[in-house]
Amino acid sequence: MSEKVATENKIRIEPATLEDLPELVDMVMELFTIEKDFEPDRIKQERGLRSILEQPSRGRIFVVRTDHRIIGMVNLLITISTAMGGFVLLMEDVSIHPDHRGQGYGTQLMGHVVDFARKKDFLRITLLTDEISEESQRFFQKLGFEHSHMIPMRLSLD
Repeated sequence: MSEKVATENKIRIEPATLEDLPELVDMVMELFTIEKDFEPDRIKQERGLRSILEQPSRGRIFVVRTDHRIIGMVNLLITISTAMGGFVLLMEDVSIHPDHRGQGYGTQLMGHVVDFARKKDFLRITLLTDEISEESQRFFQKLGFEHSHMIPMRLSLD
């Protein structure tokens, strides 16, 4: 195995930093090009990601990192659920670079998210996944996520 491949395989899952912002924006932009509900807008995506990175009380962004680049990410927003009686997470922007899918990185990233949530005493993790992506739905179901009877609705104010 070449030295480059061996180095690429050394991955870490860790909190994102402001220095990661350009790569995170690129990943979210790519994700939004395949989702019907969103239109990529570099300025908006950068503003949103920066807001999370600058205020950890709002949420966390974890990345899957090689020695050379970010190959995956997840965005966790912190909120309070009256139904659960405490803090919960809303998981968004789950993405593994297409060249690295099917290699277990997404499963490792989700394991990290669940460990983080348990250690911090969060009571639930909720996510929205693209309706047309059966592959994405199967991935999350394999990890224990279940369909909800709730139907997402939204009112955009911008």
